[in-house]
Amino acid sequence: MNIISANLNGIRSAARKGFFDWMAKQNADFVCVQELKAQAGDMTEQFLSPLGYNGYFHYAAKKGYSGAGVYCRTRPDHIQLGFGNDEFDAEGRYVQCDFGKLSVISVYCPSGSSSEERQLAKFRFMDVFLPHLLELAACGREVVICGDWNIAHQEIDLKNWKGNRKNSGFLPEERAWLSRIFEELALVDVFRRVDSRPEQYTWWSNRGQAWAKNVGWRIDYQIATPGLAATARTAGIYKDERFSDHAPLTIGYDFDLS
Repeated sequence: MNIISANLNGIRSAARKGFFDWMAKQNADFVCVQELKAQAGDMTEQFLSPLGYNGYFHYAAKKGYSGAGVYCRTRPDHIQLGFGNDEFDAEGRYVQCDFGKLSVISVYCPSGSSSEERQLAKFRFMDVFLPHLLELAACGREVVICGDWNIAHQEIDLKNWKGNRKNSGFLPEERAWLSRIFEELALVDVFRRVDSRPEQYTWWSNRGQAWAKNVGWRIDYQIATPGLAATARTAGIYKDERFSDHAPLTIGYDFDLS
C-alpha cells in the first residue's frame, strides 16, 4: 500500500508544473493533498478524478485559501469533511476517508508565520485538534493522518534550528504538542521510523537559495497508529521535480487493504 502526501500550494499551479503527470506514474493507493487554493467551481475533471481516482475535498469558505483532499482508487465506506470545529472547518483543513479497518486522513494544519493573529489561531487549532487525535488513536481502527503539520519536531528536522527557536514552526510549545502526540497518544511519525537520516526536508522557503542549498524544514508527515506504522517499509521525498514549495512524501506499507 503506497500513500503520498503533498502540499500543492495551489492545485492549479501544481497541475501546470506537472503534478498529475507525475502522480500517474506512482501507483499510489492514496494521494493526500493540501493547500488546494481552490473552490468547488475551480475544480476541473482532471482535478476531481484524475487517472481513475476518486477525489474527496474540503474547501475553505475564503476564496483562494487552504483546502484539503484525498484521492483513492476505491470509493470509501464513509467520508468526513472537517473534524467538528466551526472555526477551522470553515478553512477547509480535514478530509477523512474510511475503508474497512483503515482510515486515511488529509490534514492541513495552520501556519502561524504570517502574523501574531495567525499564530494564536494555530495555538487554538492545536488545542481543539488534540482531543480529536485522541479519539482517532483510541478508535480501534488503523489510522494514518497525512499532511502539512507546519511544525518541525526535532533539531534534525530543519537546517537552521538554532536561528528558528523563536519562530513559528519550531516554537517550544509547538514541538511539545507534537511530542504529546507521539508519546501520550502513541501515534507514530512514520517517516522517522523508516529513515533516521538528517537533512531530509519537505519544504523550502522561496527566499534566498533555500532550495538550491537544501536549507529546508521537514513539516509534512504521515502520522499513524502503531499497528499500521509497524508495516511501513519504504519512505521517500521526491525532489527531482518541483510542483510546489513542498516536496511529495511517499511511504510504502506492507498492509492488506482487503
